[in-house]
Amino acid sequence: MQKRDSLFRSVCMLFLISIIPLMGNAQDDDLKPVTNKYAIKNATIVQAPGKTIQNGTVLIENGIIKAVGSSVSIPADAWVVDADSMFVYAGFISGLSNIGVKKPKEQDRKDDRKLTGNPSYERAGITPGNSAREMLDPEDKSVEDFRKLGFTASHSVPHSGMLPGKGAIVLLGGSDGESMVVKDPSAMYSQLAGADGVYPNTVIGVMAKYRDLYRKASQARDYETKYNSNPNGMERPATDATLQSLYPVVSKQMSVAFKAESVKDIMRVVALQRDLGFKMMLGEVKQGWDAIPTLSGSRVPVFLSLDLPEWKEEETKEEDSEEEKEEKKEPTEEELEEQALKERQNAMIKNYYTQAGKFQNSGMKFGFSTMDVKSKDFKETLLKVIENGLSQDQVLAALTTAPASILGVSNMMGSIETGKMANLIVSDTAYFTKDSNVRYVFVDGVKYEYEAKKKKKKKSGGEAVDAAGVWNYTTETPQGNGSGIITIKGTPGDYSGTITVSFNGSTNDIENVTVDGSNVSFSFKMNMGEEITVDISMDIDGDTFEGTLSVAAFGSFPMEGSREPNK
Repeated sequence: MQKRDSLFRSVCMLFLISIIPLMGNAQDDDLKPVTNKYAIKNATIVQAPGKTIQNGTVLIENGIIKAVGSSVSIPADAWVVDADSMFVYAGFISGLSNIGVKKPKEQDRKDDRKLTGNPSYERAGITPGNSAREMLDPEDKSVEDFRKLGFTASHSVPHSGMLPGKGAIVLLGGSDGESMVVKDPSAMYSQLAGADGVYPNTVIGVMAKYRDLYRKASQARDYETKYNSNPNGMERPATDATLQSLYPVVSKQMSVAFKAESVKDIMRVVALQRDLGFKMMLGEVKQGWDAIPTLSGSRVPVFLSLDLPEWKEEETKEEDSEEEKEEKKEPTEEELEEQALKERQNAMIKNYYTQAGKFQNSGMKFGFSTMDVKSKDFKETLLKVIENGLSQDQVLAALTTAPASILGVSNMMGSIETGKMANLIVSDTAYFTKDSNVRYVFVDGVKYEYEAKKKKKKKSGGEAVDAAGVWNYTTETPQGNGSGIITIKGTPGDYSGTITVSFNGSTNDIENVTVDGSNVSFSFKMNMGEEITVDISMDIDGDTFEGTLSVAAFGSFPMEGSREPNK
């Protein structure tokens, strides 16, 4: 009997061991993996820009790349990913972002009027002692949103103010904030952002305050150094934690990562840097093409923004026939002015997309930042940049080797080499093509698996979709991510319902519901200080949807959601 029980237990144990690998990936359960070894085989491995191995294997063990090549021996206990016809790249690195960093709570501003000329450091947005490290959350939506695009690391910085605090190089994965940190601190994050209602609340005020802080910190550091060397006869130095947080900057031991979007901001920041002498990198540069001569001379590394204005291609029109040309009226002066304005606007927008190519041609080192870009727009924007002056290898460099070098982590990430951190992307075809899908992402050797995204086509006309039910939704706006519940009752042609909105906690009746095939659209009114009308468009595919949330004065924003199962 005991032998039989023992045999039964052994069989059960073998069965459990065999099914554990099938029970999910790192992102959807807390079980430790059965093996810490992975082998990605039969893949096209892009080790670095311009360096490719065909039909190769990458071996991962304990979060490290143990081997890479075309004749790698695969251990018997490795979890094998057969990547036949797939491509492997080093994980992308965002040069400047807020990925994974929680937003601070709104401050209590009851005493603003008393403090307008001399507010506290914190109220003025001067918090150099703050650290992104203390604000990290691996469950923040931005971590998953950018990881599934192929980002495995980020130079993440705090939100808000002229001196929000110190950034950190972080991984887009981990069990808690501390496990995300690779390098801390990385740089002191700064921006020309004035405080609301108190000094400094203008760009000129911010620059003046920055000079004042820098010089005070420099004087305080020098005095403190002398005192520590020989305090005899000297007054004890005053303690100022804010100024002490700036000592590494004035000592040139820490760079300043300055956000500078426009050419005017760039020139102002460069002037400030030349005046004070701190080490610097620029981030989220959107209009830098006219500043290239100045920047190339200063050798300041740059992270270009991928938050670019929408560029609509003009439709190619067939040439008019001779008869049509004769019948066509000469355009009026107003029409000619309108056409000229449109051409100038298009030329201006094109500058945003050709900017990276111009930086490349200047020989400057640059990467990309993702501070303001919506994750859903990243891939399309990247392909547009490639169409307008950069090769695929140059874009890959700006996402991998260049940011790794600028941020001082090229000895551990940025390329696929033995001994480096196992931060990898596996895509089902060459990544920089329209229809490619990220299938796997490895962050510090932890595997995240993604399904190939099927293209959803809006079906107009035909049988009306059944939209009735309770739908959970999320949306991305400049004010942050929002969420809520859409409840639709009735039948096609006779729908009614409500929508909840997380921004103000309201529940609102939906109106003007129309159904066109698989598309459902409606509007609702919401009070945000004044009443505004919001339009919703949902392209429904079974129990999921993708769509847009539009407000006339502010534009359209992406939304997606899923229907709750019937209880």
